Amino acid sequence: MNPIWTIAKRELASFFDSLAAYILIVAFLAFTGLFTWLMVQDVFLRKQADLMAFFNVAYWSLFLFIPAITMRQFAEEKKTGTIELLLTKNITNRQLVVGKFLACLLMVCIALLFTLPYYVTVANIGNIDHGATICGYLALILMSAMYISLGIFASSLTNNQVVAFLLSLIIGIFFHFIFGMLAFSSSGILGDLFDTLSLNSHYDSISRGIIDTKDLIYFASMILVGIALSEINISKR
Repeated sequence: MNPIWTIAKRELASFFDSLAAYILIVAFLAFTGLFTWLMVQDVFLRKQADLMAFFNVAYWSLFLFIPAITMRQFAEEKKTGTIELLLTKNITNRQLVVGKFLACLLMVCIALLFTLPYYVTVANIGNIDHGATICGYLALILMSAMYISLGIFASSLTNNQVVAFLLSLIIGIFFHFIFGMLAFSSSGILGDLFDTLSLNSHYDSISRGIIDTKDLIYFASMILVGIALSEINISKR
């Protein structure tokens, strides 16, 4: 069996062996469901057959929940000493990192699968734009994959899960807030650079149904950077 898939299955099983997976999924569904159907710009207040209310709240929910998923990946392995055992197995550092990355991404995808009843319900209410909805889910998955890779890197820097959580959150804040604010207040080449680094413009473009090569390259690059940095950090051991 492929070592990456073996590691991914092991990590995914460890999520569901504890209450962590169930708590995170229930919290995610409760939070997104509340704001999608009952509060603020909910589906009924918008009076439009779309899932923009869900995508807007999921954008913020996943930003907060993903650090909780990734914080234990390497921090716990270091604290318990099992990282050394793993590194003596017939697997490469890259396979180890990618396996953990895949497990976290599958965890997010499982949580998103539970929101498909939202899509079915809205589709029965009105004439929903299926293409835009699919792109909205794609944008959430790409954003999640990016934050997972960066969160795993944060986890590889420490043996404390709380520190890993905070580091991941701080890194995410730059892409979620700070780069966008700097792009708005800057001009010229610097402004373009900050706008390129900001997650918002790339996410918004795909979530509206516009799939541009530059946006796909942005997410792919950030995912690869996070995985590469994690691999480099693990190789130091």
